[in-house]
Amino acid sequence: MVVIRLARGGAKKRPFYQIIAADKRCPRDGRNLEVLGYFNPIATGGEKRIVMDLNKINDWMSKGAQASDRVKSLIVEFKKTQTTEAAA
Repeated sequence: MVVIRLARGGAKKRPFYQIIAADKRCPRDGRNLEVLGYFNPIATGGEKRIVMDLNKINDWMSKGAQASDRVKSLIVEFKKTQTTEAAA
């Protein structure tokens, strides 16, 4: 089964996550199938907090991939920021 989840990177106490499609049996930071975006929880200033390719995510989900709870909430947050940026 394919899951869409976060893979942790970054330094100690400075997390940075990649949003990836991976086999469920692989470890969190192990082999992945495709990188779909990133999440920077400590973004400041002009840095982007969430960047993701919704077309690729929807493509994986149409093939049966399951998103983790955290990724689902990030997708909702990303869609909100997209609509507010488009309105401005």
